[in-house]
Amino acid sequence: MITVPAQAARSGLGPRALARRIRSNPVTALGFAIMLTLILVAIFAPLIAPHGPEDLDPSNTLAPPSGSHLFGTGEFGEDIFSRCLYGARWDLTIGFAAVAIGLLLGCAIGAAAGFIGGAFDEVLMRIMDMLSAFPGFILALGIAGALGPSLQNLIIAISLVNVPIYARLMRGSLLVVKRSSYAMAAVGVGAKPSRVLRWHLLPNTWAPIFVQATLQFGYAILDAAGLSFIGLGIHLPTPEWGVMVSLGIDRIATGEWWVSFFPGLMIAIAVLGFNLIGDGLRDMIDRRQR
Repeated sequence: MITVPAQAARSGLGPRALARRIRSNPVTALGFAIMLTLILVAIFAPLIAPHGPEDLDPSNTLAPPSGSHLFGTGEFGEDIFSRCLYGARWDLTIGFAAVAIGLLLGCAIGAAAGFIGGAFDEVLMRIMDMLSAFPGFILALGIAGALGPSLQNLIIAISLVNVPIYARLMRGSLLVVKRSSYAMAAVGVGAKPSRVLRWHLLPNTWAPIFVQATLQFGYAILDAAGLSFIGLGIHLPTPEWGVMVSLGIDRIATGEWWVSFFPGLMIAIAVLGFNLIGDGLRDMIDRRQR
C-alpha cells in the first residue's frame, strides 16, 4: 500500500505543535481566547444572564447602564446585557452552520473540478465565476430577499455566497498535490482514483481551507447581522445582535447610545476574534512552507 510520505503527512499542524505556536503568538492566542469565551458565553448564557432574553420591564425603559442592568435597557425594558449573551447562541450557530454548509459544498465542487478536469472543470469554474462576480453581501441580500426572511434562509444565503471561495481554494490546492510524487506513485501501482483522492490528495489540501474557514466565520457573523439589521434575517423577539443594533440605531440621536452600542460591540469582538485566529494560522502555514 502506498502511503503519504512523511514530509507530506506533516503538511498539517499537530495539536501539540499548534498549541506551542499559538502560545508563542500573543495575537493568535487572543483570538482563540475570544472564540472560547464566546462559546462559553453561548453555552452558559442561562446561568450568566441576570434576566431572560425576552423579559420586559415597561416601568424601566431606556435605562442607562447601571448595577442592575450592566448594558442598560431597551425601549421595551428588556435587559440588553442578557440579550447580548443569548445573542451569542444565535450568531455563533448561524456562523457555524453557514461556514459548514459552504465549506462542504465548495470543497465538493472544487475537488470534483480539480480531480476530473477537462470540460467538467471548465463548466463548474465558470459557474463559480458567475457567483463571484457579485459582491458577497449583495449576493446574500438577493438570495435572502428571494427566499424570504427566516433563520434557514439566512443560513442558506450566507453559505451559498461562500461556496465559490472554497471551491476555488480546493481546486487550486488539489491541482498542486495532484502532480506530487506520492500521488503519481499511487496511480502507478494501480490505486483506484477514489482511493487516491481520499487518502493521498484531500488530506494534503485542508490547511489553507481551514484557515479560510476561520476567516469566513467572522464574515458570516457580520453578514448575518447585516441581513437581520435590514429585516431579511431573524426578527424580534429573538435576541440576535443585528436585530438589536437596528432597534437602537435611531436612539443614538436622542442620547440612548447603549441600545445599539453593546450589540454592535459584540459583533465587532466576534469578528475580530475569528480574524485574529485566521491571520495567525495563515502566518504559521506560510512560515512552515517557506
